[in-house]
Amino acid sequence: MTPAINAAKKAKVPHQIHQYHHDPAAESYGLEAAEALGKSPQQVFKTLLAADDAGKLYVAVVPVAGKLDLKALAKAVKAKKLVMANPADAEKATGYVVGGISPLGQKKRLSLVLDDSASQFDTICVSAGRRGLEIELAPADLLKLTGGSLGPVGRG
Repeated sequence: MTPAINAAKKAKVPHQIHQYHHDPAAESYGLEAAEALGKSPQQVFKTLLAADDAGKLYVAVVPVAGKLDLKALAKAVKAKKLVMANPADAEKATGYVVGGISPLGQKKRLSLVLDDSASQFDTICVSAGRRGLEIELAPADLLKLTGGSLGPVGRG
């Protein structure tokens, strides 16, 4: 079990675990997950971290088919300007490795914004804490477990 799965179990949130063989040569971990699960790339989400000038980290959860809109995330978290976080900083803060960062069960609770496109689905898939492992749950439950908010932070 990963901290992400344990967080969902502890909160008694309805969820499903999906495991698939991860190919280390895959160009996109997220698109690989969508294909392996037979899900639309709009329903499978990736967890990205951004940092402000002071090094404070923020989490964005956006569809694997799209990109993070850093300006929109900055507006949502009331930050002046954000850049993509250093991968080592992201791993240290979350306790997960890049490509397997889950929005759930992170070591430090960071401000999280889930792209509002998630609200069109009954359930979405996010990393369950390692490459090749996804957790499917309702967007509202993800927000409840993370203390996150919904916002237009994805594009494309």
